[in-house]
Amino acid sequence: MAKIDFGGVVEDVVTADEFPMEKARKVLENETVAVIGYGVQGPGQALNMRDNGIRVIVGQRTGGDSWDRAVADGFVPGKTLFSIEDAAKQATVIQYLLSDAGQVAAWPAIQKCLKPGDALYFSHGFGIVYRDQTGIVPPENVDVILVAPKGSGRTVRTNFLDGSGINASYAVHQDATGRAEERALALGVAIGSGYLFPTTFEKEVYSDLTGERGVLMGCLAGVMEAQYKLLRKHGHSPSEAFNETVEELTQSLIRLVAQNGMDWMFASCSTTAQRGALDWTPRFRDAVAPVFDELYDSVISGKETRRVIEANSTPDYREKLEVELAALRNSEMWRAGKAVRSLRPENRR
Repeated sequence: MAKIDFGGVVEDVVTADEFPMEKARKVLENETVAVIGYGVQGPGQALNMRDNGIRVIVGQRTGGDSWDRAVADGFVPGKTLFSIEDAAKQATVIQYLLSDAGQVAAWPAIQKCLKPGDALYFSHGFGIVYRDQTGIVPPENVDVILVAPKGSGRTVRTNFLDGSGINASYAVHQDATGRAEERALALGVAIGSGYLFPTTFEKEVYSDLTGERGVLMGCLAGVMEAQYKLLRKHGHSPSEAFNETVEELTQSLIRLVAQNGMDWMFASCSTTAQRGALDWTPRFRDAVAPVFDELYDSVISGKETRRVIEANSTPDYREKLEVELAALRNSEMWRAGKAVRSLRPENRR
C-alpha cells in the first residue's frame, strides 16, 4: 500500500501501482461474479467488470425496466442474464447491489444460494451493520467484503470510460477463505476504482448516511432553497436568484474547488467575495454544527435505517416518492433552473 498524507494524517491507499488490473484478472480468473440488482450501482460496476475481462452475470427481477436495461446493455437472457436466484446459484461472488430495502426482501433467497468459500460483496454497509433490523447475517463459511465507490453508479461508468476512475473504500467484515481482502481489492480495481482506501463496514455506512443527508444532497438542497427564497423575498428575479444560488456554483466554482481546493478558490476570487466568504464561513459552520450532531446521532442509533426500511418497503413507495419529487421539480426555483439550463450554449445548438 502507498502511504499518503491527508492533511497531516497518513493513511494507506491502494493504487494501480500496487494492484494493477493484470493482478485483479489473475485473482478473479476462476470466479463468476453475479451482479444482483441492475438499478443504481449495478450497471456501472457490471459493465466495467465485463469490459475488464471479468466473467460477469446479472441477476434481476424479470419483466421490469432494469431487466430491459440489462438486455439493452448486452446481457443475454439465459446466458449472462438470469433471475436473481438463478444468478446467485451460479456465482462464486455475489455482488449484492439491490436497494437496502430490496436486500432485506431478497435475503432469504440469497442466503440459500451461498456456498462455502463464496464471497458476498456489498457497496454499502447498511445491511450488515444494521443486521438487527435487516436480518442479513451471512453464514460463517463465506467471505463478506465491501467496495463502496465514492460516487453515483452513473459516475462509476462515465469515469471509467474517460479513463479517470473513481475512488472507493473497501472493507472486510468476514474472512472465511483467507482471500477476502485480495478478492475485495481485485473487485475494486475491476469496477474501475482510481484508488482504494481501507475502512470498516460501520465507518462506511455512518459516513455515507451522514454525507448524503448532509453536504452531498440534503443540506445542499436545503441551503439552496433558503438562499433562493431570501433573494426572491427581496425582489430579485427568478433567473438572478437561481444564477447566484445554483448555476454559478455548479457550473463554475465547485469545479475549481474540486481541482484546486477551497483555499485556492478564496485566493482567486475578488477581494470583496474573498473577505465576505472568509468572514461568513465560521457563522455557517457554527450554525449547522448542532444539526450535524443530531444527524450523526440519528444515523448511529439506527433511527435513519428504520425510517428507510419502513418507507421503502411500503407497496406505494414509488407513487409517494413521485409526489415528493414532483413538488421539488415544480417549485419555482427548479422551474427557473430548467429555464436557465435551456439557455446554456450546448443546449441551444
